[in-house]
Amino acid sequence: MEKKSTMEKRYGFPTALAMVIGIVIGSGIFFKAVKLLKLTGGSMRNALLVIGIVGLICIVCSLYFANLGREYVHCNGLVDYAEALMGQKYAYFIGWFTAVFYNPIIGSTLCYISASYVSLLMGKEMYGNNTMGFAAFFLIMLSVLNMISPKLAGRFQVSTAVIKCIPLVLMSFVGIIIGIKNGNCAAALSHAASTAEGGILPGVCAFAFSYEGWIASTTINSELKNSKRDLPLALIIGCLFCTILYMAYVLSMSATLSVEQIVAVGDQLPMVAFSNIFGNVFSSVILVFIIISCLGTANGMVLCTMRGIYGLAVRGLGPAPAAMSDIDKDTGMPLKSSIFGLALMGFWLFQTAILFFQGPLAFNGTGNPEWLLAWEADEICIITLYALYVPMFIMTMLKKKEYGLLQRFIIPVLALVSSLFMCYCCYISYGFKQVAYYLVFFAIVMSAGMYLMNSEKRKQ
Repeated sequence: MEKKSTMEKRYGFPTALAMVIGIVIGSGIFFKAVKLLKLTGGSMRNALLVIGIVGLICIVCSLYFANLGREYVHCNGLVDYAEALMGQKYAYFIGWFTAVFYNPIIGSTLCYISASYVSLLMGKEMYGNNTMGFAAFFLIMLSVLNMISPKLAGRFQVSTAVIKCIPLVLMSFVGIIIGIKNGNCAAALSHAASTAEGGILPGVCAFAFSYEGWIASTTINSELKNSKRDLPLALIIGCLFCTILYMAYVLSMSATLSVEQIVAVGDQLPMVAFSNIFGNVFSSVILVFIIISCLGTANGMVLCTMRGIYGLAVRGLGPAPAAMSDIDKDTGMPLKSSIFGLALMGFWLFQTAILFFQGPLAFNGTGNPEWLLAWEADEICIITLYALYVPMFIMTMLKKKEYGLLQRFIIPVLALVSSLFMCYCCYISYGFKQVAYYLVFFAIVMSAGMYLMNSEKRKQ
């Protein structure tokens, strides 16, 4: 028999907004900015265009899910919406994907990026052996925090959301003022792309990571005191705020650096840019803020991963639903689901570190792009989720006759076009072979998940 969620109504609008901003703003803007400028051929105008395009896509999709958020409240936002529109099987399919791929991939990647900045702060190689140790520590620390004290984890999410905005707002404000005075911002905007197309489509695929995570905030909809009001408002305001801040921050990078210099410094760009404007000592302080920012984002994804299998188990689905849906009396958390999520994040941390950033098999832009795991898990899983939205958009137009023109057709059509555009950008970025390799791996894992769908019924 299906269980109803018994999670406590513990969060208000500040936590919901902090979830959106706190998950969206994190490591992505700091280490994807350089990749974006590389892909756009060094064109600041094209880079800002990409930021605007991806931001617009997120806003359109958030408007769609904000509308669903007013209507459906159970225990795992996206899964709730999929179940209402597509039925239990598709809800399980998308829930399994977010639980096994999306949430743990992004959570583990963020822990690794946080660790890489710690290594940089300590004067060590960003992607060396020390980084893996720091990443594992952060992953375990955040998991334990969310398992034993979810309220403290929520407060940590709110505080880090505020802290992480400090370096971005400070650099955006001061940097743009300096850049306007010395003419560097104008020079960067007039800098022509070094390639004919400017790499806008691959740029969209790469920069999607900087925005992603907003949909994960729907996993706490049943824990919000007024979810029908707070969740939609948080999604829309959060995505709009992040778009404006990202554009201002990337432009501010040109205050003391040319586009060529920005590309040349690579992932150390935040430290170099802040040093040029505020001095070396202050740049180290800012790097600490960036680390806290990344950890805050990682905490949000860990929080979601802890609840991933639980969101399926309360429906009587997935592996050992009776055990995975059990709520611990002392912590109010599904501990077995949390441990399962930690194991998944550990697996993807290994994949991220050993198979991409470091080790003999690592690709990281310099290895052999022909082997079957050369795709970046964090980027391609995000695009996959956009593809999984498509049937939901179509079903809304077919089923929701009670909706008005805007809610039933205009917003879903815009969201549908946006999602298909993201898929096309991914294809252009990775090519047929790498997309095919990923889809084979995806099919194997998802088939295993479908086999486990009714594991309890098979036992009976």
